[in-house]
Amino acid sequence: MTRHIRNLVDQAAGAIKAGVSRREVIVTGVGAGGALLVGCSLGDAMSVGSPVKVGEFGPFLKIDTSGAVTVVSKHIEFGQGNHAGLAAIVAEELDADWSRVRVEQAPANAKLYANLGMGVQGTGGSSAIANSWPQLRKAGAAARAMFVQAAASKWQVNAAEITVKDGIVSHAASNKAAGFGELLADAAKVTPPETPVLKDPKSFTLIGTDRVRRKDSVAKSNGTAKFTQDVQEEGLLVAMVAHAPRFGGKMKSFDDAAARKVPGVVDVFKIPSGVAVVAQNTWAAKQGRAALTVEWDEEKAEKRGSDALLAEYRKIAAGQGPADLKWTAFDSKGDIASATEGELFEVAYDFPYLAHASMEPMNCVARVKGNNASLSFGSQIPTIDQLNTAKIVGNLPGAVQIETLFAGGSFGRRANFQSDYVVECVHIAKKVGKGTPVKLVWDREDDMRAGYFRPLVHHDLKIRLDKDGFPASWRHRVVSQSIMKGSPTGTPKLDETAVEGALGSPYLKATPIVDAQLALPDVDVPVLWWRSVGATHTAFVMEHTIDQLARKAGKDPIEYRRALYTKADAKRHLAVLDLAVEKAGPTATEGYARGVAVHESFGSVVAQIAEVKIAPGGVEPRVGRVVTAIDCGTAISPDQIAAQMEGGTCYGLSAALFGEITLKDGVVEQSNFDTYRVLRINESPTVETYILPSGNAPSGVGEPGTPVIGPAVANALLAMGRPATLSQPMVKAVKAA
Repeated sequence: MTRHIRNLVDQAAGAIKAGVSRREVIVTGVGAGGALLVGCSLGDAMSVGSPVKVGEFGPFLKIDTSGAVTVVSKHIEFGQGNHAGLAAIVAEELDADWSRVRVEQAPANAKLYANLGMGVQGTGGSSAIANSWPQLRKAGAAARAMFVQAAASKWQVNAAEITVKDGIVSHAASNKAAGFGELLADAAKVTPPETPVLKDPKSFTLIGTDRVRRKDSVAKSNGTAKFTQDVQEEGLLVAMVAHAPRFGGKMKSFDDAAARKVPGVVDVFKIPSGVAVVAQNTWAAKQGRAALTVEWDEEKAEKRGSDALLAEYRKIAAGQGPADLKWTAFDSKGDIASATEGELFEVAYDFPYLAHASMEPMNCVARVKGNNASLSFGSQIPTIDQLNTAKIVGNLPGAVQIETLFAGGSFGRRANFQSDYVVECVHIAKKVGKGTPVKLVWDREDDMRAGYFRPLVHHDLKIRLDKDGFPASWRHRVVSQSIMKGSPTGTPKLDETAVEGALGSPYLKATPIVDAQLALPDVDVPVLWWRSVGATHTAFVMEHTIDQLARKAGKDPIEYRRALYTKADAKRHLAVLDLAVEKAGPTATEGYARGVAVHESFGSVVAQIAEVKIAPGGVEPRVGRVVTAIDCGTAISPDQIAAQMEGGTCYGLSAALFGEITLKDGVVEQSNFDTYRVLRINESPTVETYILPSGNAPSGVGEPGTPVIGPAVANALLAMGRPATLSQPMVKAVKAA
């Protein structure tokens, strides 16, 4: 996700039209992919109008007179625990007292708080720690240098003789010491060094230890943590929106007479995405919406069902698609037409639409007065939300104030180019006017049926094997919707969101002849990155295929992988595989079969060995023990990495076993967790996490645990002698078998 938004920013090009005001250029230019200000970055332009000011220690650090340290996080906290890791980076270089470090959410300002991988302020792609690593180290080290210089001047001693530990600045020879609070005024006057000296990682005392624990646990346990639903203000109104039942449908007419009779309903009106009901409370808004009579224009709506779409995808993969549908190569070497010798292995896979299904459905609070707007909600990409709001109210993007709150999950859903639910809220608040706070609430049914989804995907593979049973040629066809289609710059030549994980795979590197191509048919179902994005299906395809090839060759799947990794010089893959095998031990738990899978995503490589049995009844797989090994570079917080591997594994297992959004005549059939089944606590495995020691910069951990568990379970089923799993969800696939 990070790379894709960065590409969007890099592609922005154009010219400022003569006679157009600066405000109009900024508000409309970005949405059209236009250059905003000559010689300025996107962050500079998007921050025009922002009142955010920087303190003496820079944009990421505040220290008060008591010596307490506040780290300002440019990244949202929506359950992944990044606030502790980000704070630890600063605290390590600053030598602060960890017990006196807190975290504060940064305001929306792309110039000060841009994600260095995206170019705009945003969280995603497992990039929070990785992109902040050099930036926050420098911030902490610079502040430390300021305190050291202040103490050296005050005590008239050599700065090189001063030490800092747990927020105390000391000079042993003179027996002088002072806390940050005592030196604050003097330190604030010191010019921070441009290139402060960073610690040798060997001297870290906080990073990489179990001391780095979450800073938000108490607040989330006692109810003081503030989420969007917690926002209560004088005069606040609550809104809900009636959406078309089919994607692409438009409102033709509506009768609001019955809705207006519902006690508490204040107003009913049309907005671009449907009909808004505004009320004094959530229940009144919900009842008012239910009382609406709406006629929808569905002439251009998507009316195909999931089965019809999959049938079309299979025809496309077989070369029978529309003549104007283009194929784009994502890997190519050698002449596939010459690959006619060796045994042919053919396999195809189907993957359904998936809902993000975060525990907190979409919501937002907006206040609009004239062309001024302020928002309070869990904003995943504040810069895009500022831009889309600014276009509605007619102001500078930087002037749109966003208070980013805690959010109850996202998995990618809160980050889309259209800011869909945010825009709804702003339209409603603009209509209400007078700066009245309006809270838009999506219930679970809205969240499940109105999109966005992980795309429906089909893979078709034809692999020729050499005399030793290894791939000699690999023909691969992927058919999927484009997640990037809705971007302001249009669909790129190669939408990597559809093939990442297969793109650059060590298995393809180890294969002499490769012909791998992608087709992106148009479907009017809104799709979006979903936790681990392309890897959600490519990991399954690559890893389950490799297991089948190994068994076909009569080779141990682990040794088969080792041979391919050696051919591809995939040292990191080999290292995590070896670590997982070592920690798993020589034999599986009695009654269980083992499956293995290894995959790289977001800069990290994960290997998993899953122990699986069939539940009573002989149908559903049950996963007991999962041994996970990860190479994620420098491990900031081992405890949080383990938590992310556990959460990612359960999320991925839930989708692989049960997850499925289906369309019938274009209408989503699922509406809540009774029809969209998720993994239950008693079905969750025990996940052991082992971190490969590394001196490299940190890489992602939020998503890499998600795509590996599915193929590991499917490969365990192969080990039981069961047939290959060619479609998800697995439970349906097992029943069908």
